[in-house]
Amino acid sequence: MFEPLRNIFRSRPVRKEPARVPAGERYYVIGDIHGRLDLYRALIAAIEQDDVDKGGAATTVILLGDLVDRGPDSRGVIELSMRWAKARRVRFLAGNHEEMFLQAFEDTSRLRHFVKHGGRETILSYGIPVATYNDLSLAELLAELPQLVPAEHRDFLQSFEDYIVAGDYAFVHAGIDPGKPLEEQGRESLLWIRERFLSHSAPHSHVVVHGHTIFDEVDDRGNRIGIDTGAYRTGRLTALVLEGDQRRYIAAVEQGDSTVVEHSEGTA
Repeated sequence: MFEPLRNIFRSRPVRKEPARVPAGERYYVIGDIHGRLDLYRALIAAIEQDDVDKGGAATTVILLGDLVDRGPDSRGVIELSMRWAKARRVRFLAGNHEEMFLQAFEDTSRLRHFVKHGGRETILSYGIPVATYNDLSLAELLAELPQLVPAEHRDFLQSFEDYIVAGDYAFVHAGIDPGKPLEEQGRESLLWIRERFLSHSAPHSHVVVHGHTIFDEVDDRGNRIGIDTGAYRTGRLTALVLEGDQRRYIAAVEQGDSTVVEHSEGTA
């Protein structure tokens, strides 16, 4: 189960009014998946059941980026995401790993960087035998990559958004530059920033919901909420649920050979 609420919801700056999403809307916000198709499937099933149980609302699912790399089945995650987006309203944010994946098609230097940071697992998920992969030079792998990865997958990743706003919340992959308004944020900050954003304790214009940086538990600091709980490393994939001024969490958690779903109430 989740840790006691006093440990999860750490001290944070005081807000005059609780942050809200627009009335009649419900949001399910999913942290970094990183190729963990097993956890993703379980979380989708839990979200679909939760949405039915909670009753009528205009529901939107937001994925915070880093669908790919490190875990064993990035291809499966991409294909399931494409199917899910045809069945309901799902919006996707670009993560730094989607950026590295797309850049890997450009030259051997970018491909080397991609492979070094979890891209090897992504490439292997497209069905190339390990022995064949190991025998290829970087130049040969670069030539092979467009044959392995369908163009529709690349187009799908290319379509991802930089940030999304809903009511008092802003959703991004990594964070924001605290010194700039949301509409002036550069893509590098949105996809890559860490310490300068994480250590900023003053309120932002919106409560920023982000992934990118792994936390052992949901990191709610009042001005931001980090929900990357390290799926590929810890076996925990977390979704934040927002409705009105309420927050709650759903997590798909690896336990031995099975996956269990956990629910936790948050705070307004």
